Amino acid sequence: MNYDYKKQLRSFKYAWKGICACVGREQNLDFHLLVMVLVIIAGIGFGISRMEWVAVILCFGMVISAELFNSAVERLTDLAHPDLHPLAGKVKDIAAGAVLVTAIAAAAVGLIIFLPYVF
Repeated sequence: MNYDYKKQLRSFKYAWKGICACVGREQNLDFHLLVMVLVIIAGIGFGISRMEWVAVILCFGMVISAELFNSAVERLTDLAHPDLHPLAGKVKDIAAGAVLVTAIAAAAVGLIIFLPYVF
């Protein structure tokens, strides 16, 4: 099997392009990125453990990924049905709900990690 490294590099380029298409244009993603920076600062300040960093980083990845998927679903829904449609609205609501569930779980992990340092 011949592995095409150039194709793989192009894939990373397209993925980065997709991330950049949302940063600065998706308000909720920008909010999550801001919170991520604040949590990193808090983690450094409190000196959280290696395993706590692992949990925090996994939460970052889950929330940011969920937000990117939500943005993709919203844009695809708008493309498929530009006019207001109840089913299109439900699709968007469900995708947003997935982000909310992920963010609540990440916030719970954050509380479990950071509350003992605060008190």
